[in-house]
Amino acid sequence: MRLLLLALNCAMLSVGAGGGPLLMRLYFVRGGVRVWLSSWLETGGWPIIFVPLAAAYFRRRAAEGPSARLVLMDPFLFVASAVIGVLTGLDDYLYAYGVARLPVSTSALLLATQLGFTALFAFLLVRQLFTSYSINSIFLLTMGAGVLAMHSSSDRPKGESNREYYAGFFMTLGAAVLYGFILPLVELMYKKAKQAITYSLVLEIQLVMCFFATVFCTIGMLVNKDFQAIPREARNFELGEARYYVVLAWNAIVFQFFFLGAIGVIFYSSSLFSGIVIAVLLPITEILG
Repeated sequence: MRLLLLALNCAMLSVGAGGGPLLMRLYFVRGGVRVWLSSWLETGGWPIIFVPLAAAYFRRRAAEGPSARLVLMDPFLFVASAVIGVLTGLDDYLYAYGVARLPVSTSALLLATQLGFTALFAFLLVRQLFTSYSINSIFLLTMGAGVLAMHSSSDRPKGESNREYYAGFFMTLGAAVLYGFILPLVELMYKKAKQAITYSLVLEIQLVMCFFATVFCTIGMLVNKDFQAIPREARNFELGEARYYVVLAWNAIVFQFFFLGAIGVIFYSSSLFSGIVIAVLLPITEILG
């Protein structure tokens, strides 16, 4: 059952890693320009998690009776999840900024360097064990992605200046570093928890993380006046006003698959394996792009 659930979370991660960047890039190439809005959408679909949480609660209530707890999370996990959520919100902005400036092919290659950073932070935070084979593989995957990304400037969007392109380049690289830190941090939180970690609890952690990430991005949207700009942007969207909102909605849904799949893989395996799955999905994202 554990292997089956690991495979299920890998599948959810695949949907998010393959579809998320394409939907976000679709928004930008068809007339969207709001970076804070795009970063908000990465975690803004968090209410969807209430559906599996409700199912888990009613199943728990059927087994334990009225004494079943509605919320499993203790204060330590709540605070830790909130802190990681704020970091995730910052990572969302860095990633969305990069996608706005770079083609999917380039941003995907840059994000593949995340594996190296995940391995480094996994070693420092959770004492991840390595063999010479795993170190060699991580090094080759990371360096290969970096070399390809450095030589992909020929696919630069039309009319984009050098300054904008390289700003997107380094913002995406920053997103890779930060998310490479976040994945082992989630694993460390699991290890330091003072209660048994179940998948229902993983769902609650995901809910809190995404909520605080969304709050962080909401502040950015308010400062940047994105909420007032949405109706105007929808009217001018190349695919039509209705499809504008469809693109936004599916952005939020697909990225929830990504985040839930990522922390689910950490729960059933490790943060390093989660990073490996994301790196393995790179060719799929490239082909779809």
